[in-house]
Amino acid sequence: MRPEIRKIVTYDEEVLIEGFKETQQPSRMFAVAAVVKNPWAGQFVEDLKPEIQAYGPVLGEMMTNRMITLAGGGDAIEAYGKAAVVGLNGEVEHASGLIHTLRFGNFYREAVGAKSYLAFTNTRGTANAPIMVPLMDKNDAGRRSHYLTIQFSIPDAPRDDEIVVVLGAATGGRPHHRIGDRYQDLKDLGHDLDNPAAV
Repeated sequence: MRPEIRKIVTYDEEVLIEGFKETQQPSRMFAVAAVVKNPWAGQFVEDLKPEIQAYGPVLGEMMTNRMITLAGGGDAIEAYGKAAVVGLNGEVEHASGLIHTLRFGNFYREAVGAKSYLAFTNTRGTANAPIMVPLMDKNDAGRRSHYLTIQFSIPDAPRDDEIVVVLGAATGGRPHHRIGDRYQDLKDLGHDLDNPAAV
């Protein structure tokens, strides 16, 4: 059992001017999207696990390799995330199933040496639906400079019986970052940084 991949799409964006000011170095965000036939389209399937376990490693390894090639190495990636958009003949659970498994995400996490979880979206849409890939620092979930979003679309995907599975990355944070970090906000509010209740 292997995923039926109709096409693979890459997205690559380089920002040279942001906020009316040149960047000190180009800010780059990029993504790899796999357009996959939805094995559960048009039916309610109680147990999604067989397909998740079969598809996850294939997609995770293939897409991670392409991301690392785009970046020029895992160390070049500072922020990362994932997304999935299921076509109209599927459930959001189908999109979630393919990206919320360690059999998919761990390939990427290990390849970039990450400590934080992968930021994510899972949505339903038609062909040319907006694909939103939220990013966060791969090692520090509270580092706001790396809260970024990649947005693009694929004119002919997802079809009703497809899922678009996406990995995204950035080689740095937002240009001219100046809003501080989450940790300073917690201190200012008198919260203990080690207290989970203060999240």
